[in-house]
Amino acid sequence: MPENVIIIGSGPAAWTAAIYAARANLNPLVFEGNPYDKKNQENGTLPLGQLALTTEVENFPTWPAGDTRQYLKTALKEDDQPYWVTANKEQPTHGINGPELVALARQQARNVGTRVESKDVVKVDLKNKPFTVTLHDGSTAQAHTLIIATGARANYLGLPSEDKYKNRGVSACAVCDGALPRFKNQPIVVVGGGDTAVEEAGYLTKFASNVHLLVRRDVLRASKIMADRAASNSKISIKWHTEVEEVIGDDKKGVTAVRVKNNKTGEKEELPASGLFLAIGHTPNVGFLGGQLELNASGYIQWTTLARTYTSVEGVFAAGDVADDYYRQAVSAAGTGCMAALDAERYLGHHGLI
Repeated sequence: MPENVIIIGSGPAAWTAAIYAARANLNPLVFEGNPYDKKNQENGTLPLGQLALTTEVENFPTWPAGDTRQYLKTALKEDDQPYWVTANKEQPTHGINGPELVALARQQARNVGTRVESKDVVKVDLKNKPFTVTLHDGSTAQAHTLIIATGARANYLGLPSEDKYKNRGVSACAVCDGALPRFKNQPIVVVGGGDTAVEEAGYLTKFASNVHLLVRRDVLRASKIMADRAASNSKISIKWHTEVEEVIGDDKKGVTAVRVKNNKTGEKEELPASGLFLAIGHTPNVGFLGGQLELNASGYIQWTTLARTYTSVEGVFAAGDVADDYYRQAVSAAGTGCMAALDAERYLGHHGLI
C-alpha cells in the first residue's frame, strides 16, 4: 500500500516537514540517506545535512548561550546519542552546535511517529502515480506525495588542506559563521568574484580587521553596484588573478594563514588569516530526479506557485535549500518544510487520499 508521504532528505526542512506530517497523522516515512556511503562522505551529503558540517549555531531561535549538555543527554534517545553528546570530555557552553540542533529535530520527528530509514534514494518515477522511489539497496517504496528536501552542497576548491580545516576556519557560509569569536578583529580571506562573494566580504567586514577578496580574473562577475561597494570599502582588498594554493594552520588554532598564487605571474604569497570563506556557489542535490522536475536557471527545483512549495509535478513538493538559492538558512529551510507538509496534507485531502 502506498505511503501518504515520503520525505527525502535529513536537514531542518526534512525534519520539520516530518514533524508536521506526523502530527497530521500522515505517518510519514523519511529516507535520510546512507551514513556509510563514501560518496556521501566526500560530497558532504551525509544524513543531517549541511548543519552536520557546522559548529556553533547562534542565529536559530530558542538557542541562546548556555550549557545544553544535560538537556541533550535527556532529549536524545540513549541508543541514538551521537558522539558529541556522550563523549567524556569538556564541551563548549555556547548554546548549540549544528549537528546537535538537527539531531534534536530528528528526535522530535521520531517522537511524534515519523519512521526513518538510513537509505539513499537513487531514482524516482514521477510519471506514474503513486510515485515510486528506488533505494540504494535495490528496494522500492511508493507514495501518494513526495517532499524533496535534499538540500544543496557548498562548492569547495578540493584542496586537502581545505578539507582538513573545515569548521576550524574554513567555511562556505559567512552569515552562519562570520560572527564567531575566532574571526573577530582578525584578517579573513574570501574566494569568489560574484555577487555572493562581494556580499559576504562586505558582511565579514563587520567582524574582521580586514578581508582579502581573491578573484581568479581581473574583473568581478558581480553586478556594478556590488563591485563598487567592494572597491569603496576600506576593509576589503581585492587581489586579482589570485587563487588559493594551500590553507595553513595548526590543531590548536585552526586556520592561521592562506598561501595564494598569482595565476598570471606565478608569484606566491602567504596571507595571515583566521578564516577562509568560499563563495563559489552551491550545487543542489537533484541528480536522482533524472530531470523530471522543472529547475530554475541555477539548477534548483522551481517552485511553480507563489507562497507554495508546489513543483512542476502535482503531488511533489520541495522544501529547503534544494529549492532556495537565495536565503539558504536553517530557519528558512525549516519554514518551507512546514509549508511542504501542509501542502502535502491538503493535496491528499483534496484528492480523497486520506
